Amino acid sequence: MAMFRKIILILLIVLTFSCGKESETEKEIEKIPINFNLIRFDQEFANTSVEGLPELKAEYPFLFPAQYPDSVWLEKINDTIQQELNTEVTKVFPDFSAEEDALHSLFQHIKYYFPDFKSPTVITITSEVDYKNKVLLSNDYLFISLDTYLGKEHPFYIGIQEFLKKNFEKNQIIQDVAAEYAKQYISRPESKAFLAHLIYYGKILYLKDSWLPNTSDNEKIGYTKEEMEWVISNEEQIWRYFVERELIFDSDSQLQTRFLFPAPFSKFNLELDNESPAMVGQYIGWQIIRQYMEKNEVSLREMLDTDSETIFNKANYKPKK
Repeated sequence: MAMFRKIILILLIVLTFSCGKESETEKEIEKIPINFNLIRFDQEFANTSVEGLPELKAEYPFLFPAQYPDSVWLEKINDTIQQELNTEVTKVFPDFSAEEDALHSLFQHIKYYFPDFKSPTVITITSEVDYKNKVLLSNDYLFISLDTYLGKEHPFYIGIQEFLKKNFEKNQIIQDVAAEYAKQYISRPESKAFLAHLIYYGKILYLKDSWLPNTSDNEKIGYTKEEMEWVISNEEQIWRYFVERELIFDSDSQLQTRFLFPAPFSKFNLELDNESPAMVGQYIGWQIIRQYMEKNEVSLREMLDTDSETIFNKANYKPKK
């Protein structure tokens, strides 16, 4: 019993030290000055008129490509579907202050870990529900398509597959923005090996750990709570499947489709497929990175620059049972 109490005491000391260190880091991050402009272009376009179009074009020329004549924009202003879109976006986002605060915190966190970061001009737009481009980074601009975040049950999304529209929610804006910025700091894998791609997505999710410390894990990866519970409960079985079938160093690109990309479910080609969430490979890569960071004294930037095999070997990954 004495030994047991000693172990518990050591664990409490470690946890207290760890939490204290994280708290101090967050206090430092909160002091970082960040300024950025937010332009509700979706509202400005919704409120413009045929007569006001020249003025809007003059103010935001980069949003009106020269190859499109004015007739295209005039038609869009008068289009009833676009008008309905404008109305629905205004209903869901009459105010953007909560999202603006979340972006401010995210930019502070990025700046803390990457001092060369420069905050963008944030521009909210509508995109005719272009869900393949919900968030776009372009030079000094960050574009957010608000019509792709109206809530998964919105009538605009009828006919879109459930696995896609489950993340058409307000709380996913900051996740999608963080993911786009993470890709700016992580090199795409040159290797075709499955492991390299596991680690690539694991790095993206680990950056979210650092940048969005108060966000739940299921939101970071875009899972429902039930999907998160499934993948946690089956982590050992997933890893055993990858190892026993020698998939870790396999270069078959279909593995990415089966286990890394959004889909209705992961494709083990087993009876349990319909029970599984998609992207279980991303989850495994995330856990490998977490264990690597726990077991090795390296900085965030050093980890990002480390190749996948080195990370894999030094992580000595053991799935939770």
